[in-house]
Amino acid sequence: MTRELTEITVVGGDETGLIARVTSLLFERGINIEDLDQAVRDGVFRMTTRGDTAEMTTSRGELRRALAELGRDLDVDIQVRFPSDRDARRVALLVTKETHVPEALLAAEANGDLAEDSEAEIPVVIGNRGDLRSLAERYDKPFYDVGDGNGNTDEDRLLDLIAEYDVDLIALARHMRILSPEVVFRYEGRIINVHPSLLPAFPGAEAYRQANDAGVRIAGATAHYVTTDLDQGPIIAQRAFDVPDGADVAEIKRRGQPLEAEVFLEAVRLHLADAIAVHRGTVHVREGTDLDPDLGLSPAAVEANPDEPVDGEPLRRSETPATGTD
Repeated sequence: MTRELTEITVVGGDETGLIARVTSLLFERGINIEDLDQAVRDGVFRMTTRGDTAEMTTSRGELRRALAELGRDLDVDIQVRFPSDRDARRVALLVTKETHVPEALLAAEANGDLAEDSEAEIPVVIGNRGDLRSLAERYDKPFYDVGDGNGNTDEDRLLDLIAEYDVDLIALARHMRILSPEVVFRYEGRIINVHPSLLPAFPGAEAYRQANDAGVRIAGATAHYVTTDLDQGPIIAQRAFDVPDGADVAEIKRRGQPLEAEVFLEAVRLHLADAIAVHRGTVHVREGTDLDPDLGLSPAAVEANPDEPVDGEPLRRSETPATGTD
């Protein structure tokens, strides 16, 4: 049976019983709640719920009216986003200077490969500098520079653009600026970042340099959901690569950047396909998904790893007879 995961977002003052009022309304109309995430910051309440509306016992219009009326009663803003309200889900690219990650997503969209089992589009590219305007124009995308000339972001303008383009997902495609809690809090669960390390190792700036200074032999890249804690959001997927003896930061970056693009594209595809969900701070693949997620090492790398000895388990006898003399 096909699911139709509809997103209901509630933002407003924190009131006792608010969650119960919303979830009861959904239950009474035959909507099965699959995900629910809620938080309070500085007296502002946010709840994002995904419910399966494939077999709900009401119409879309009536559900919108009922939720709007409930929002007025509770003095909160309630928004409903049905997955089929538009032909394609929308991804906003946030960029700074580096091209390798944003171009991977733009090229995937141009080739029809941005989403594996659903339609998706990139309607806008937003930078905190103007460096990638030409990249956006090459793919016929509107580009907005919301920076102040020093890389600082005008977040009021950013929020206006996200609302104007009715964005489903914010993709931080090597966007080298920390988003404030005001932005993250409103869109938590819909912001994906790529970080050039195997998190939780080497968070923050200069991750490749940190890896080089630590002398690691394996480095990598991580795609994760963004939270208000820097580089500590739920990990979606990772890629790893070897660091040769004597490699400098430039060589480590050269090896890592293609994997940054690959893992970020994988994470975006999984999110757009509703193939993953966050539960208790970790990402899980939804049961029944048709996708075969590539979350970590390649099959060849997994096959190369030994599987014994294991503590408490006897070594298996080799299938090859031993040779020797009596």
